Amino acid sequence: METVNVLQASVADILAELAALEDPRAREINEKHGDDHGVNLGKLRAIAKRLKVQPDLARELWATGDTAARLLSLLICRPKAFVHNELDAMLREAGTPKVHDWLVNYVVKKSQFAEDLRVVWFSDADPVVASAGWALTAERVIKNPEGLNFGELLDIIESEMKEAPERLQWAMNNCLAQIGIEHPEHRARALDIGERLEVLKDYPTPPNCTSPFAPAWINEMVKRQAGA
Repeated sequence: METVNVLQASVADILAELAALEDPRAREINEKHGDDHGVNLGKLRAIAKRLKVQPDLARELWATGDTAARLLSLLICRPKAFVHNELDAMLREAGTPKVHDWLVNYVVKKSQFAEDLRVVWFSDADPVVASAGWALTAERVIKNPEGLNFGELLDIIESEMKEAPERLQWAMNNCLAQIGIEHPEHRARALDIGERLEVLKDYPTPPNCTSPFAPAWINEMVKRQAGA
C-alpha cells in the first residue's frame, strides 16, 4: 500500500489509505461497541504521527462524516483552534462512542472553552451530550474541584444514575468514583450511594483489572494511594 506524502495529503488520498486498512474482523469487534469502522487504532495513530498537526486538514476530515477519518482528524487537529459553538456542534454530531470519547478527551479538555461547555452539556436533554458534561465534571473533581458543589452532584447521581441511559450512567458512575477517591470527606456517602444503587456491580472484569463498580473502584484506588 502506498502511503500519502505529508505535504501533498488530500482528503481523498487519506480516505483511500484508511479504506485500504479496513479489517473486517476489527470492524466486527468495534461494531459490538457501537463504532462503525474497521481500522486498527495503532495504524491510525501511525498515520497521525506522519501527518503531524494540520488544523485545516483536520476540519476537512471531520466534515466527511467517516468515523475513521474523524478519529484521525482529532489526532491531527489543534484543540485551541476550535471556537465554542464549533465544539458544541461537533459533540452533538459525533455519532459513535469512540469519536465522542476522543473529542472530549483529546480536544475539549484542552480547549479554553472546556468549562463553559461542561456547564452547557451537563444538564442537556440528550443523555449522550449530558455524558460529556459529566466526563468534564469528573475531570474537574480530580484536577480543579474548587467551586464544585459535591453535595448537589451526589444528590443527582443518587436520584438519576440507576435509570440513566448507558453512556450517561457510565459517566455519572465515573464521577461518583472520582469523588470517593479524591475527596475523603465525601467518601462515605459515595460508597453508600454505590452500594445501594449497585450500578455495574456485576460488570465482567478481567483478572488484574479494577472493577467499574464504584465502591470496589474507590476502595482499590484508596488502598493503592495508601501504599504509595
